[in-house]
Amino acid sequence: MNKEFIKQILIDQRNSILSKRTFIERDCYNEVIDKLHLPHVQVLTGLRRSGKSSLMRQIIHNHFSEGNFYYINFEDERLIDFSASNFYIFHEALIELFGNQTTFFLDEVQNIKGFESFVRRLTEEGNKFVITGSNANFLSSEIATKLTGRHIDTFVPPFTFKEFLRFKNVEVEPTSIYDTQQRIQLKVYFDEYTKQGGMPEYTIYREPEILSRTYEDIVLKDIAVRYKVENTLHLRELYRFIITNHCQLFSYNSLTKSSKYASPVSIQNYVNYLENTYFIYTIQRFDYSLKKQQVSEKKAYVLDTGFIQYITTKHSSNSGWLLENIVANVLRTQGKIYYYKNKKECDFIFEKNNQLDLAIQVCFELNESNKPREFDGLIAAMNEFSIPNGTILTHDQEENIEYQGKSIKVLPVWKWVVNHNFMNSSF
Repeated sequence: MNKEFIKQILIDQRNSILSKRTFIERDCYNEVIDKLHLPHVQVLTGLRRSGKSSLMRQIIHNHFSEGNFYYINFEDERLIDFSASNFYIFHEALIELFGNQTTFFLDEVQNIKGFESFVRRLTEEGNKFVITGSNANFLSSEIATKLTGRHIDTFVPPFTFKEFLRFKNVEVEPTSIYDTQQRIQLKVYFDEYTKQGGMPEYTIYREPEILSRTYEDIVLKDIAVRYKVENTLHLRELYRFIITNHCQLFSYNSLTKSSKYASPVSIQNYVNYLENTYFIYTIQRFDYSLKKQQVSEKKAYVLDTGFIQYITTKHSSNSGWLLENIVANVLRTQGKIYYYKNKKECDFIFEKNNQLDLAIQVCFELNESNKPREFDGLIAAMNEFSIPNGTILTHDQEENIEYQGKSIKVLPVWKWVVNHNFMNSSF
């Protein structure tokens, strides 16, 4: 590659990252900053467009304002022909432009096959790397193979409800849930967050094209191109079915019957591809037998609920499912989650520190017709695994109920999320 053209790209990218707004400080910001002094490669990973580059930009603005860093963005279309063999000439160009620096910021470096060798070599020479990537396989294979024990990972999700409120300039205090006006405001914003999600750019601009384009890039660039999937029509149909039926039980065999793929193995691969992009994640039925867990039906959840309305084939998404998806997104950041199914069903079994700590049911409204199902499933899970705490989360109901000798909390999801995010209350 021509060095003068390379220098033009590097200067353009540097000017761009220094001139853009940094927006709100992310919850994971301090986690990254606290580890900057370590020699390990720091990996910021998560869903495409979830804010990894913005977080990187915040770090640069706040800690490298004197220009003592290098930055390369590999999403730049001018680098489409970049290969690992070009790293040396880029390094030379960086030194010629900005002098000898020891901190590298590499954005979406997963696009470059073999980047790990360059990163490892310069890390061993005393340089520091902060890199981003939007594929779980990027962590589990590419980086892990070459950088074993040399990298620290930080997951950057879409905005949490706490971050969403921070963006809205809403201050939440321990008394906020008791103040009538503040309660109303929190409930209104939570309903908006549930439907619209927390993708940063979409939260800012409210342009549906942002979500649809992000999803298209995930399907085409991160999956079809990366894994050489030729029939993207069938791939889209499968993913639309999974997203439309989020929170519902499925097996690879059942998906095979409802799709155009002949093999459950192919279905499993395509589901894994979507999981690798962080767009969805799946949970299994809890069982003390790992083998039984692995062969059980799964439930899929979407990392950001804002995508659901633009991809689902239903005219309106089930509000109870959206609430369940929100609860799953909160729980998964704190421990392991499973569902329970025997003769009865329970939406979530929560495990933390190798202890089954909580059973949760989620429904939009608790009424006379669904009370037996919701309570019986919850009690069955609590009894079978000796779980001390049971909760039913709804849209806007709250009470404490004694049922079959158990104390059950009924809470609005918005209040449960606020308690967890702002007051560090236990589940």
